Amino acid sequence: MVEQSLWMQKVAADPGHSRWYIERFREMARTGNDLAGEARLIDAMASRGARILDAGCGPGRVAGFLATAGHDVVGVDVDPELIEAAEADYPGPRYLVGDLAELDLPARGISDPFDLIVSAGNVMTFVAPSTRVTVLRRLRAHCADNGRAVIGFGADRDYEFGQFLSDAASAGFAVDLLLATWDLRPFTEDSDFLVAVLRSVQFGN
Repeated sequence: MVEQSLWMQKVAADPGHSRWYIERFREMARTGNDLAGEARLIDAMASRGARILDAGCGPGRVAGFLATAGHDVVGVDVDPELIEAAEADYPGPRYLVGDLAELDLPARGISDPFDLIVSAGNVMTFVAPSTRVTVLRRLRAHCADNGRAVIGFGADRDYEFGQFLSDAASAGFAVDLLLATWDLRPFTEDSDFLVAVLRSVQFGN
């Protein structure tokens, strides 16, 4: 049993938190906000019909876009209410409830590795701090050799960028590219957001 994620701790403290989050994005969609920036970047990186894992998919906006673009998408999130909203609002991907620290998709009938893994929406800062390396190792275990993972989160969320990159390396990822935004602005030492494009490697390479 792993430490409960920070997200589910929030939900336990405020049972309305998930519903607020879902309705926030539904309202943004109704008012014409661009909710697909992360997904467009992933789609541009992927070959047609790629196998993509949305790790921490929330209510499905990224996974749904990618499925509509023709990819084979699985979305996983720890919050059952977010998964229910994803199934309602963005049908197409296969959605599963699960903690990323315990991710074992072969045990759930999904045995093939993924060409790309995306984790947007500050997911890595909502997992339990004690499970961060475990989460990254579980993502690496589900990533095809020489596949890629794209992980984005903001500064000032108690997870230093340098520590994250060190954790990613220990989990079997090498850095391909560091960006400051999902629209490809370069990362600098002053950046307050990180989008890390990581490549899965075999240890010792």
